[in-house]
Amino acid sequence: MGDWLRHIVRFVVSALVLMFIGLIVPGFSTLSFWNALLAAVVIAGIGYLIEAAIGRNVSPFGRGVVGFLVAAAVIYLTQFVVPTMRVTILGALIAAFIIGLIDMFIPTTLR
Repeated sequence: MGDWLRHIVRFVVSALVLMFIGLIVPGFSTLSFWNALLAAVVIAGIGYLIEAAIGRNVSPFGRGVVGFLVAAAVIYLTQFVVPTMRVTILGALIAAFIIGLIDMFIPTTLR
């Protein structure tokens, strides 16, 4: 039961981070809590599929430029699944950078 609670807390933290990003990043739409939660689920799912296909070193936790660019691409692609999410390429790059900074202090993805 505790494992599920940890995952739920991480998704909620991810949603709150996405909502915060929407407020401060140009080119990144502001999301409601439920759409931000949906975006967090989609981002985690796409990230999982990419890691399964290419390997864990491509994730932002593998650090480096490739991980950063993959994170930005995942954020950009998420807009095609989440109805109210709109992100420009520059917005996705800035969001990936800010999420990376926040994730150094508060883990926001499922590991």
